[in-house]
Amino acid sequence: MASKLNAQIVEKAIRDVLAYSKGETITKNGEDSKGKVRKFIETVELQVSLKNYDPQRDKRFSGTFKLPTMPRPNLTFCVLGNAVHCEQADRIGVDHMAVEDLKKLNKNKKLVKKLAKKYDFFLASDNIIKQIPRLLGPGLTKAGKFPTLVASSEDMQGKMDEIKSTIKFQMKKVMCLNVSVGNVSMTEKEIFANTSLASNFLASLLKKNWQNINSLYIKSTMGPSQQIYF
Repeated sequence: MASKLNAQIVEKAIRDVLAYSKGETITKNGEDSKGKVRKFIETVELQVSLKNYDPQRDKRFSGTFKLPTMPRPNLTFCVLGNAVHCEQADRIGVDHMAVEDLKKLNKNKKLVKKLAKKYDFFLASDNIIKQIPRLLGPGLTKAGKFPTLVASSEDMQGKMDEIKSTIKFQMKKVMCLNVSVGNVSMTEKEIFANTSLASNFLASLLKKNWQNINSLYIKSTMGPSQQIYF
């Protein structure tokens, strides 16, 4: 399926996003806007508005895609692991909790909520993932952070890098979606590749492909949005 993105428009938008994040002045809708350097690495998001789509009647879609360049290198992880996985996590400097640590939370809703808030993602050993509902209740599921399984044969660092590179499009009850496609420390080429691949992948999930996409924007965390598809 051919991409409907205009490369020049996308490249200009990415240049403006990166320039703004460096504190440079950009022109948008004929007006100058001075950027600001932030004290953290801003994420670059792809924002999507759909059309000719009924979230109530049409089939809801969901799909994950691994981008070539990691858009979110600073995601935080906690491993809910068996002895072997806890030792591995320790070796690579990742926080971990064993069954005994989870039991201490005593299914306390506030403590589980606090744990869910502290990390972006959780990994769990296969013999522990089955026990999560019994040990912690529904708290992690409610927060949308139920652990990802890490098999005993898998490389933990590799698994985390894969999660940091993977985006998920999931249709809920609204016509807008957004995913991370990069960060402002990446090059223009890297963000361009990630943005193009993410957009094409989204179109492939939709019933009428590009005809279901109303508009696409990219923006950094604190910067103005730049339209790349009309």
